[in-house]
Formats: sequence, C-alpha cells, structure tokens
Amino acid sequence: MTNEKAVAEKLLEVQAVKLSPEKPFTWASGWKSPIYCDNRKILSFPYIRDFIKSEMCSVLFEQFPEAEMLAGVATAGIAWGAMAADQLKLPYIYVRPKPKEHGLGNQIEGFYTAGQKVLVIEDLISTGKSSLQVVDVLKQSGLEVIGMVSIFTYGFTAAEKAFKEAGVSYQSLTDYPTLINLAVEKGIVSADTEQVLLQWRNDPANWKGI
Repeated sequence: MTNEKAVAEKLLEVQAVKLSPEKPFTWASGWKSPIYCDNRKILSFPYIRDFIKSEMCSVLFEQFPEAEMLAGVATAGIAWGAMAADQLKLPYIYVRPKPKEHGLGNQIEGFYTAGQKVLVIEDLISTGKSSLQVVDVLKQSGLEVIGMVSIFTYGFTAAEKAFKEAGVSYQSLTDYPTLINLAVEKGIVSADTEQVLLQWRNDPANWKGI
C-alpha cells in the first residue's frame, strides 16, 4: 500500500471525508460538491492522529530539509503544524486569517526573524486562494517561504496554476483521485460513478451532481 493510499484510508475510516455524489454538499462558494473534507476530526483519534503526524514529518524531513521554521494556517492547520514542529524540534508560528483586532494586532503569532526559511502547514488545499494569502503575509513579514505541505488536496487545476504563478511548491499526503479510487475499491461508492466523481474536479464551479 502506498503512503497516499494509507492516508486516504485513515481519512475514510474516521469519516474526515464524506462522499455523497447523489446528494452533493454546497460549499460556501456556492459550488456543488460530492465530497466534504474535515480533517479536524482526525485530532479526536490518537493513533490515527499519530500516523498522520508521522507521515507529515516524513515529508517535511525528506522534501524540505532546509526548513528552519514551520507556520500553521489558522485554524485547522494550527494543531498539525504544532505537532510536526514538536516532533522535528523546529520553531513554530501560526498565521491568523486577519490581524488581531485588539492587543498588538498581530496576524502572525510567535517569534520569528526576517530571512528565516519557513514551511507552511495546511490541512486542506482547494482553490489555493486562502493558502496563498498566508504565504503573502509571511513574505511581507520578511520570511522566506520554501513551500507548503497539506494533508489533502482536491487537485484543482486552478490551485496548481495559482501555486505555480506564486512560485510556491506544495505537497499533500494524499489527494482526491487516490481517495476516490480507494472508495470504489471499498464499495463506499459504486464503480459506475467513479468517472463522474473524477470529472467533478475538472470543472467544480459548474458541476450539478449525478
């Protein structure tokens, strides 16, 4: 079993990912989606949480050895970034969606110095817009962003294009095609809907369901 498949299996096991092609979910953007992903559920299952943390640390260690600091994306990426930073004994910060409205008005929480090489930890990449906004905040604060690692990605073309244009490399522990293939294998969704599900990510804004 590949690591991507093993991670996908854990997401399905704790129902961090739900599939409902016949009755699609509606995202905040108004898009209809056959999938809903909430990786925060993993935090409630200690052994699976530890597995995901170990997989993430392996990716960080092998692919981004130059990282001098980790930065979690609020809110869902905060816990994963903190756990990985603790495991790898790296400094850690996290980034708010917007500056704090009281106190010091920080948007980046934690101690850092300009020029440090930081790796961003995200739980989910969809269009990439919110993830890359965090990258911009870090860069504007003088940090050197070397990449991003997430637990799951839908693999939208828009996200790939946005990351390429921003010059930011990213890696996810597992992805949508891997998860759909596994769901078919396990009988969670029928084989005759597989292609419809895979086609969804090609034009998610106009997908209406099965």
